Amino acid sequence: MATESTAASQANGSSGVMDKGLKKGAIGYVSNIVIGVASTAPAYSLAATLGFVVAVKGVGVHAPAVLIVAFIPMLLVASAYKYFNRADPDAGTTFAWTTRALGPITGWMNGWAIFLADLIVMASLSDIAAIYTFKLFGFTELGNSKAATIVAAVLWIALMTWICYRGIELSARIQQVLLGTEVLILALFSVVALVKVYGSHPPSGSVKPSFSWFDPTAMKFSDLVVAVLLGVFIYWGWDSGVAVNEESEDPAEGPGKAAVVSTLLLVLIYVIVSAASQSFHGVGFLTSEENQGDVLNALGKGVLGGTLNKLLIITVLTSASASTQTTILPTARTTLSMAHWKAVTALLSRVHKRFLTPTVSTLGFGALSVIVTVVLLLLSESVLEDSIAAIGFPICFYYGFTGIACAVYSRDELMKSARNFLLLGAGPLIGGLMLWGVGVKGAIYYGHAANVSSKPILGITLVLWMGIGGMILGFILMLVSRPFFRQFFSRKLETAPAGILERPPAPTVPPQVDF
Repeated sequence: MATESTAASQANGSSGVMDKGLKKGAIGYVSNIVIGVASTAPAYSLAATLGFVVAVKGVGVHAPAVLIVAFIPMLLVASAYKYFNRADPDAGTTFAWTTRALGPITGWMNGWAIFLADLIVMASLSDIAAIYTFKLFGFTELGNSKAATIVAAVLWIALMTWICYRGIELSARIQQVLLGTEVLILALFSVVALVKVYGSHPPSGSVKPSFSWFDPTAMKFSDLVVAVLLGVFIYWGWDSGVAVNEESEDPAEGPGKAAVVSTLLLVLIYVIVSAASQSFHGVGFLTSEENQGDVLNALGKGVLGGTLNKLLIITVLTSASASTQTTILPTARTTLSMAHWKAVTALLSRVHKRFLTPTVSTLGFGALSVIVTVVLLLLSESVLEDSIAAIGFPICFYYGFTGIACAVYSRDELMKSARNFLLLGAGPLIGGLMLWGVGVKGAIYYGHAANVSSKPILGITLVLWMGIGGMILGFILMLVSRPFFRQFFSRKLETAPAGILERPPAPTVPPQVDF
């Protein structure tokens, strides 16, 4: 365990990231990008969410515009991640950074928000992985069986937990294969769909893309904001590449750059695939009850044909399984960091002597994910649908706080140059406030029973119970924890080390070949 002198940094001095026992220099810049993009699960996110985005009142064919608007705060917050990581390359990311900038209460709550969002999403990811496994091998009846789906979902979680436990290098190699397969198939799908739309015999109901599809001003502002909450879910996850910073070749620089590059790659993928999807049969096809929750599979046979449609099944399967793995990775490192900061029990700080990965944090999160997944799948499919909207609240919370904390933490550096003011102050602050605004609007929208799938409980919709109720539960747990972790909760506020945001620090380990 690190000493207290290494655990805490001095205000206005070096951040002094403590050694948590993770493997140094294990992965490179490419792997940081791959983990960031794969964690968003592009194919799964589009398959599960695009139909619901299109169905939002006033959106329709303007779904690509929604995804462009949702990208803006993501890019601005990614800038905050880049420069925060340069100053403080801690695997706890938002937890550590908001603790330094805004205090231990805010830091603890942001750590909880990451944990909550990751825990909720595991159910939908493993459910999709299970269903698509059955589809791939033609076991249609098993895919319709709740018992079989639950068993397969649990097995997927167990497999991905084991991979994360065995080492970061194995995780990174698997991610490269899964993401490469996913992106190639999505590209093939988009090209074939657009070629057929512009061909001599276009599909029934097809609509040729128009510039208006990409114009956010073509929608009412209130409709756009509601749709952006779903867009936030689609983009969420790119920060996973930063959570493995302490295991990266250049921990202070590479992961932060990867976060920005990941968001740029994602907006390109999402805009192209969404435009191709809605042009093939029109938005009515995407919003129909039988297609809305799985638009890529619904479009597959028409776009690629009966045989090649297997490729789309493979891409959604690889997407969901890859994201299951990259959800476990950052969560385990967040709780590992919280334990080293003495914000939670020291049990979560344990690292495997051989694999150099978090042990209790990884296995514990895997076990909790199994419990939550079984419960949600037993309740109903509508509960699973509502969980996607619910995840948006903790995401907006911790992404928003990261942007705001960056401006506060860097306040002594902001006036040194226009670049510092824009990239460290104005940009992250605007991005954070935008996400908070989306969260507030989403709470109002999903507070109405007519806008959710499940029945209200005690007059409150399930989306609010899971999303906002989950955050309130975290606040209660934080209050209960304070007497037991006085050292952490007595920490003082800090500011960014002078000049460290203006010059990249030297790599802490020699460059290695990235696998």
